[in-house]
Amino acid sequence: MENSTLSNYAIQVMKEVNQVVLGKKREIFEIMVALLANGHVLLEDIPGVGKTTLAIAFSKAMGLECRRVQFTPDVMPSDLTGFSVYNREKEKFVYQEGSVFCNILLADEINRTSPKTQSALLEVMEERKVSVEGVTRLAPDPFLVIATQNPSGTAGTQLLPEAQIDRFMISLSLGYPDFESELEIAKGTGKFSRTDNVGPVISKPIFLEMQKAIHDVYIKDVVYDYILRLVRATRSDPYLERGASPRATIALVKTAKACAWLQKRHYVIPEDVLNQMPYVLGHRITLNASAKMSGMTRYQLIDTIAHGIPQPYWGAKQ
Repeated sequence: MENSTLSNYAIQVMKEVNQVVLGKKREIFEIMVALLANGHVLLEDIPGVGKTTLAIAFSKAMGLECRRVQFTPDVMPSDLTGFSVYNREKEKFVYQEGSVFCNILLADEINRTSPKTQSALLEVMEERKVSVEGVTRLAPDPFLVIATQNPSGTAGTQLLPEAQIDRFMISLSLGYPDFESELEIAKGTGKFSRTDNVGPVISKPIFLEMQKAIHDVYIKDVVYDYILRLVRATRSDPYLERGASPRATIALVKTAKACAWLQKRHYVIPEDVLNQMPYVLGHRITLNASAKMSGMTRYQLIDTIAHGIPQPYWGAKQ
């Protein structure tokens, strides 16, 4: 299938989701970027702003299977990875699949479960496979996680390890809708869920084809150099205790390609990189005491770093 046809399908998917999650076009675009780049999404948000609705709408529009796990302290790793149950009729143990065997997993309030369960999710996020009772089983393709955590209600929570936070390709917040969007939500309240009206725009094979098409987007050497300078600048910034990892460099490359592809370009420009920086680097940097005392935010620092690195001359030779 031609790239132009595939990108038109992707735009139609976003239009379908925008009809359900109102007033969040930028956020929906970024989540589409991450999904196309085969990356996981972390939503740091308050309850009730449409996170579950968004995940279900994306899965329905793309013809993918979606499951939701509400994380609590008593959720066990086996709830995610699966377990074996003795079958009397067959007189043997039979494996029962866990929640991760789907295409899109909505991991709600991931910071409310135990580190052991978080680690189980970490393996399948990174490796796309699970190991149960000495047997390795592959997760479906695609397998994507949209995880949420409530930054305001931290009582009784377990902070995500840095290694796990780094597994998320992007992090963002939906936030409250604007007045007009919330008014439309109120007027559309009825006995049916908003996601009931979402129909499949594409099928799973077409979505997998989209993911493959991202790899064909071209990046000049000067843009690769620009990406690396931006990421490495976080490691020497005086206001940062810890900068972004090499995994951030890879994520920035992938999301910049997906961003360009969604805009029907077969090459990446510096603006694509800058647009993705806050979402890719925001959760990967740690402010030091000086920055906190100065009242600086992670995104202010990222903006400062972006302005401190000159953009490559687009007409430059490789």
